Amino acid sequence: MLRPIFSNDFFIILIVISLVFVAITKLLFEKRFNQFASILINSSYLKIYSKDQKFIDLFDGLLFFNLIFSASIFSFISYNTLFENIEISLPIILKLMLGIGVFILIKVLLERLIGSLFSIDNLIDRYLFQKTSYKNFLGLVLIPLNVIFLFSISPNETLIFSAIILLVLINTIGLLTSYKSNLNLIKRDFFYFILYLCALEIGPYLIVYKVLIENKV
Repeated sequence: MLRPIFSNDFFIILIVISLVFVAITKLLFEKRFNQFASILINSSYLKIYSKDQKFIDLFDGLLFFNLIFSASIFSFISYNTLFENIEISLPIILKLMLGIGVFILIKVLLERLIGSLFSIDNLIDRYLFQKTSYKNFLGLVLIPLNVIFLFSISPNETLIFSAIILLVLINTIGLLTSYKSNLNLIKRDFFYFILYLCALEIGPYLIVYKVLIENKV
């Protein structure tokens, strides 16, 4: 059962907002959404839409908002399960959403900047599109996970870590798929791509981990 400290009404509102973003996306881009939904078993979506990628894309933008909402809910549930119970409130959720959104956006902008500096724009653009697609897919996966943890099964450490492993596995599949599809470009600019990985794929997460540890989060 749901822990008493959680506010059902508040979480219902957040989940409904997430579903609205997904529903609008499917309504406006039905064919693309259906292809996107099978991205784990069919890479045709990446091949088709990577050619028409835009810096600001409405399809990815709508799913990005769902990702922020869903990731914030899951982060709150995980913190309450693994560390300490805190009462849900609008300021806490807004801080989580802002932190997650700003982190992802700044990271993407820095990645594009590095791509320009190293003259590997084409490689980075394709790679970012594919990586963004898998992150947005994670946003879809998080919706049922959040619903289960909030309204069906009381989360414990084992369930939370299992969910995290599932999310990491999906993200890893996405990264490996991206590396495989861009193998020729990576080989051509291998040195710069390794620098990029160290600076912007590994570095930011090590910094976040260090900050969390130092603050005993």
